[in-house]
Amino acid sequence: MFIQLKHKTLSVYLSVRELTKEIYKISMLLPAEEKFNMVPQIRRAALSVKLNLAEGSTRKSEVERKRVFGNFQRLSS
Repeated sequence: MFIQLKHKTLSVYLSVRELTKEIYKISMLLPAEEKFNMVPQIRRAALSVKLNLAEGSTRKSEVERKRVFGNFQRLSS
């Protein structure tokens, strides 16, 4: 009944997840004056990569999923 999401088993997903955590930690070190400008933008960008990978895994076509995952694999290399 549910779609089997396979993105969580990919090494690129695990790398993106770790990168997102690191970006959140580093963004807390930015100056207070950036709290409402740069920090949210950086965090949204990091989260966007992770969410795009998850969204790509829901593609119905195997060819389309392979294309999405292939793009992420090339970016992570």
